[in-house]
Amino acid sequence: MTPADLAVLLHAATSTVLTDHGLDPSALPESVVVERPRNPEHGDYATNIALQLGKKVGVNPRDLAGWLAAELSSRQGIATAEIAGPGFVNIRLAADAQNVVVAGVIERGAAYGTGTTLDGLRVNLEFVSANPTGPIHLGGTRWAAVGDALGRVLSAEGAAVTREYYFNDHGAQIDRFARSLVAAALGEPTPEDGYAGAYIGEIAAQVLGAAPGALDLPEAERLETFRARGVDLMFAQIKANLHEFGTDFDVYTHENKMFESGQVDKAIAELKANGNLYENDGAWWLRSTAFGDDKDRVVIKSDGEAAYIAGDIAYFKDKRDRGFDLCIYMLGADHHGYVVRLKAAAAALGDDPDRLEVLIGQMVNLVRDGQPVRMSKRAGTVITLDDLVDAVGVDAARYSLIRSSVDVNIDIDLDLLVSQSNENPVYYVQYAHARLAAIRRNAEALGLIAATDHLELLVDRAEGDLIRTLGDFPAVVAAAAQLREPHRVCRYLEALASTYHKFYDRCRVLPQGDEEPTDLHAARLALCGATQQVIANGLAMVGVSAPERM
Repeated sequence: MTPADLAVLLHAATSTVLTDHGLDPSALPESVVVERPRNPEHGDYATNIALQLGKKVGVNPRDLAGWLAAELSSRQGIATAEIAGPGFVNIRLAADAQNVVVAGVIERGAAYGTGTTLDGLRVNLEFVSANPTGPIHLGGTRWAAVGDALGRVLSAEGAAVTREYYFNDHGAQIDRFARSLVAAALGEPTPEDGYAGAYIGEIAAQVLGAAPGALDLPEAERLETFRARGVDLMFAQIKANLHEFGTDFDVYTHENKMFESGQVDKAIAELKANGNLYENDGAWWLRSTAFGDDKDRVVIKSDGEAAYIAGDIAYFKDKRDRGFDLCIYMLGADHHGYVVRLKAAAAALGDDPDRLEVLIGQMVNLVRDGQPVRMSKRAGTVITLDDLVDAVGVDAARYSLIRSSVDVNIDIDLDLLVSQSNENPVYYVQYAHARLAAIRRNAEALGLIAATDHLELLVDRAEGDLIRTLGDFPAVVAAAAQLREPHRVCRYLEALASTYHKFYDRCRVLPQGDEEPTDLHAARLALCGATQQVIANGLAMVGVSAPERM
């Protein structure tokens, strides 16, 4: 019985209790919360539903808890149910009900942990979207890992996810990039507002290799040649780096096309028509204060040039026109102000602002030998995706960036991530998977086959802890998707690895010496197989490999 199964049973039992005692069953919420007690001596699971309902239905919560405990004790799959404190109910599962989890994991295999809470939801997930003016910096690398993992957990819950990269190829930053390339090709210093770093010289050389006469062109044509070819080369490199990092996109949308296709003009015309764009001092302003913003925003400047938000408005409209139910934007730490203004823009278009979500990611710092790492050898001023991968590898880089909430700054210790120790979280989880794979190989050599026929023999405390932890996985994935928090999967995997290592130290899985294999050995081997499967499933959800050997 999984926590989800127990929650359904609890809901039914509570409804029966309320009806039997002449109380209003409509007071019962749609779902009942089931939690693992901090102290395992208190039971396998606990619920506070009696505390929630007591006041609503006009009875003492402890009395309601007593009635519920009695009802639960009569239900199949429940070993004991006891009152605790002012109205909690502590529950112990019967061994046969608990061990259904092991068989369920083995039966579902790679699908175990997936759910249907987001079935039918079409999600546009936009992340990274770094300007094509340089390599992806550490902040963008965090989004490359977290965004990809979020896409995986949303898909695991049934959402149809489209990963999208917004290609910022319109505006002043591209002009500065082009001038920097020309300066490098001419052997001149980097312009004051330009981009520096070895990569600029490399791209400039590639442009000259493809267009040898580029420097002899008239100035405007020369600048356009370096701009167009340079942007293409830079973005090709960004795509290649992301692919090697395990992050790929379904759609690449060019900001410039928002303007060239007339989509910006159409969005502006719509806002003018509905009265949410007004003219003042020669500029056109979005009436965003009417939708919760702290001030109205300039959309068309007094010189006729479009402000940055003009493209954002057209882009959101384009996403919704493509049929997406939910548009998730993953932005950097310096974009807090965008949350309200983007939602205001959606509302101004007559759309539901809740169809738009913005996640803000905080900063990442690298540490080596106890000191901050601040300078990239290639990019010159920032640490890049390549720098991190070169230092620790793809798996460690991805895992370390995903395992913390995006709401917090993180320090990544490069020395720790290359160490083979239990303090290294990705090593700790991957080692558990590799150890389980070794047990499977050794069992095959002994002719021992995993079997689920006698799972009732798994009665040791360590076995129960491991089984209940396996049962938690579907709820963890559902919460990670609903809350947009893929780090929950990493933290769960670390807890599962810890629980497994304790089981391994306490419960011998394979026969030793001349010992004959028993049903208990076969049952424990099945438990190990289920654990290996869940670790592999969890690592796949964050895009990290599950090695067979380490």
